[in-house]
Amino acid sequence: MTKTIFLAAAVALPLLTAAVPAAADADYRAKAITVLKKDFQPRGQASLDRLAEDGLQTICNRTENKPPEYIAKRLEADQLANVKYPADGKLLGDWKSGEKLAQSGRGFTWSDNPGLPVGGNCYNCHQIAPKETSFGTIGPSLYQFGKLRGNTPEIQKYAYSKIYNAKAHNLCSEMPRFGHVGALKEQQIKDLVALLLDPESPVNK
Repeated sequence: MTKTIFLAAAVALPLLTAAVPAAADADYRAKAITVLKKDFQPRGQASLDRLAEDGLQTICNRTENKPPEYIAKRLEADQLANVKYPADGKLLGDWKSGEKLAQSGRGFTWSDNPGLPVGGNCYNCHQIAPKETSFGTIGPSLYQFGKLRGNTPEIQKYAYSKIYNAKAHNLCSEMPRFGHVGALKEQQIKDLVALLLDPESPVNK
């Protein structure tokens, strides 16, 4: 059991029992999980382990994404401490590769071959470059991200860590933990950082 999961389980217990009697809560969730497992069937690389919550998600789900601040801050710090930065210290890649990655939604679906490079699918949630007119609004607009925030080492590190593990900055963020779960590789994250911060990127024009 990792430090994060152990800590999350420890702090979640009182949260789980605060609003609903433990027996009733456990019965409700057991029935819900049974229904999910009945309706979802493993296909290809999409196995039923995708239905399982980890400790952090448990806390967010049981508190309607509003855990006590002292819990959120402690767990965010733990997540940030486990971000793996590039050994060469370089956080900016190629923005052109980053744009292709942002456009791609392939990888990790049941019909994809295991090991296939995974896309970022960034436009599903964010506005990024002005050329793309179809984008989601679940996440904030990232258009002119670098132009507004600069391209300092601190901003580069923030952008890298946010893509690697968004829960390091917002415990109940809906953004996938791309690096943490191994969906995106180091170079891919570098390329997305460049897309957001490089002055030549269309994001900052």
